[in-house]
Amino acid sequence: MSLEEQSGTQLGEAKVRCDACPVMCIIKLGMTGACDRYANLAGELIRVDPHILLERTVSRDGELVPFSQPADWDGTILPPQRFVTAIGAGTTYPDYKPAPFIVSSEVDGVDMVTVVTEGIFSYCGVKVKIDTDRFVGPETNAVRVEGEVVGHVTTGEYGSQMLSLGGVHHLTGGSKKEGRVACQALLDLCNGAAVEMQVDGGATLVVQAGQPPIVNGTTEQRMRVGCGSATIGIFARQWLGKVDEVVVVDDHITGVLSEHQAGKLLDIPPTGIRLKGRRSTPGRYFQVAEPGTGWGGTNISDPLDILGPFDPKTAFPGLRLLMVSTTGEHSGYYELDESLVPVAKEMPADLVGAVDKIAENCEPAMCTVLFVGGAGGSLRAGVTDNPVRLTRSVKEALTKVTSGGAPVYLWPGGGITFMVDVTRLPANAFGYVPTPALVAPIEFTLRLDDYEALGGHMDHVRPLASLGDTGRRQVAPHAENPWPFARGPAGRRLS
Repeated sequence: MSLEEQSGTQLGEAKVRCDACPVMCIIKLGMTGACDRYANLAGELIRVDPHILLERTVSRDGELVPFSQPADWDGTILPPQRFVTAIGAGTTYPDYKPAPFIVSSEVDGVDMVTVVTEGIFSYCGVKVKIDTDRFVGPETNAVRVEGEVVGHVTTGEYGSQMLSLGGVHHLTGGSKKEGRVACQALLDLCNGAAVEMQVDGGATLVVQAGQPPIVNGTTEQRMRVGCGSATIGIFARQWLGKVDEVVVVDDHITGVLSEHQAGKLLDIPPTGIRLKGRRSTPGRYFQVAEPGTGWGGTNISDPLDILGPFDPKTAFPGLRLLMVSTTGEHSGYYELDESLVPVAKEMPADLVGAVDKIAENCEPAMCTVLFVGGAGGSLRAGVTDNPVRLTRSVKEALTKVTSGGAPVYLWPGGGITFMVDVTRLPANAFGYVPTPALVAPIEFTLRLDDYEALGGHMDHVRPLASLGDTGRRQVAPHAENPWPFARGPAGRRLS
């Protein structure tokens, strides 16, 4: 339990009014507020969760101490490097309060300051990337949790379906239940929990950051190596001489080897094959079937359904045909009979290996959850009494922004809109307040003299050593994250 004292109002009988968010809970002695983040301990308002410090040790970075040391080395072990995160730090609410911790430290001989706060984000959401060819639902269709709309399907990307969830309209613009359910779904997703959701006119999904998606009860194994046309280009040479024709079934772009430019360059003759759908450029077909959860993200279970009759002027009995999906999950081998009708046959061993090569080149299916939030006026006021200067400092790469010590992507344009991969933060880094809104950590790191120049709250700057260890927890940084003090957002050293 963190014993860092927070502001609060005494109400008699040891009750305390919490002012950490607009709900303004009245908390009885020994109880917590509605968010479970603040409590009344002996009549004082305290932050319940421990404040998280990132701790980087020499051994973690693989650096070894040389056998020969400088003559003035006294033999003491160097302390680990520490970075103050905003996780468990508290908020700036009400707006006029400085950030909970404005901490100075020396990095490479330069005085630095890190300003940390748990921002209250009504304007926030998550972008979800689902690695699968399965059809999850039409674009713009609503995504529901517990029957409430929490977002929508957005533009699909290469080998992945995309969802846009949350946002202020779902948090505050609908019914109480919609706001509560949307907030809980966002909180669970950001903290790495599994969330079940239903797409209108589409699939039932179970999404969990860093885990394979579950579509209609089936756990996805792999994302596609490419569209049907790309798969033809990648593997055409490996099919040469083993088969006369290959069709790679894909909801978006189905490829046909003999018509494809790759087939032309390998001197593969025409086979008389005819495909349903809309022919684009040679060897590329659109709309061969409806979207679905079958072959290549289509609704078909029998690939022969997308074929028309073979041209008798070109096709011949015994013609060898391979049909395969973009993940290699579905495949079939056929030979034309005397009537030029494809007949299923056992796949030759050399073709089995070629299909396996497609599967080998597919990456594991995974759900990616990116938190997106806008750092508004109240949050920036916790850093400086002139918030626009902080925005300018971030744009000019004088101030580095992190979230729980994790690197963020800063959107161009006005304001400070950032995006972060939730798996790169320490566990349970996100919270909520029942307004409803999400609580997310954000840190601003810059040189101390730059902080003073932008009108920072210099009278609240405190040294790192003053924090002590009471009510705080040290955790190792994520192995893939750069050390927050290492380099600035433009690639230069902060020092």
